[in-house]
Amino acid sequence: MADVQAKLQALSEEFTKLQQELQEAVQSRQKLEAQKQENLGVQKEFSKLKDDETIYKLIGPVLLKQDRVEAESTVKGRLEFIEKEISRLESHIKETQGKMDKKKSEIIQIQASAQAGAAPQAAKA
Repeated sequence: MADVQAKLQALSEEFTKLQQELQEAVQSRQKLEAQKQENLGVQKEFSKLKDDETIYKLIGPVLLKQDRVEAESTVKGRLEFIEKEISRLESHIKETQGKMDKKKSEIIQIQASAQAGAAPQAAKA
């Protein structure tokens, strides 16, 4: 019986660890989604600009003039990077959820077998 308890404890700890990992991945994905929306807003603003308008970039406390093509390519590059990171995190989230489902079913099986084993012993007493 103590062996079953130890196994249940270990599985429970693994399940908790997976839950924490999943929560961190979801939070990271949410941050990336916010960054994506910000960059999409910047890209939308670029499309509203006239050709002769100047773009400035904030670097620390200083505004520096920036080339329009460079600014647009920087935002486009950021968006591509963010999209790749989001898809990587989504696959990690699915993988973690699958692992959690396996652990959960293992826990349920062990609990069911322990209860089934305990029922005949209780009847004998």
